[in-house]
Amino acid sequence: MNADGPEGSSPVKALLTRRSVGALVEPAPSERELDLILDVGLRAPDHGRLRPWRFVLIRGEARKAFGELLVDAAKARDRRVPAALLERYRIWPLQCPLLIAVGAAIRPAHPVPEGEQFMSAAAAAMNMLNAIHVLGYGGMWVTGANTYDPRVNTALGFNAPSRLVGLLAVGTPRAAAPPPERPNRAAHVAEWSPPAR
Repeated sequence: MNADGPEGSSPVKALLTRRSVGALVEPAPSERELDLILDVGLRAPDHGRLRPWRFVLIRGEARKAFGELLVDAAKARDRRVPAALLERYRIWPLQCPLLIAVGAAIRPAHPVPEGEQFMSAAAAAMNMLNAIHVLGYGGMWVTGANTYDPRVNTALGFNAPSRLVGLLAVGTPRAAAPPPERPNRAAHVAEWSPPAR
């Protein structure tokens, strides 16, 4: 054990400083770094060795087309969607050097429940966010109406019952930020005791 205790070790210290970062600029991770991030995603827990993880990279000029896809999906959901929100959808992908769409390739009627298959893909997303942070980049897991929209899912290759888990926005933090305030551990942890017989 590290002389400073377990928190003194660099991997744990790095994890304790992870935060969601929305203000991102170039550069995105290099190809070698991106391979590492994806490989860390592929180490997620996987009940039944189903390997449900699917990652779609959206970068370069494809980000503009993706923004238009988000606008079209929003309009199809609600013809009265405010213009300001449509513009936000349009420019958001261009403000992210890299987007990683994380999805679950669901195998229905399998002994491993669909929920566990989905959780495995969600665990892959979290693994990747941790790797992004450890490598010195920033990331944010984004969900919302577009993530759950069948048009967006289909355009990214996730046909039901497969579906998106979310979009990881990845890049370099625009500005350094102090480490996040840690939640009060006691508010989230309980000790289980067996009931009296």
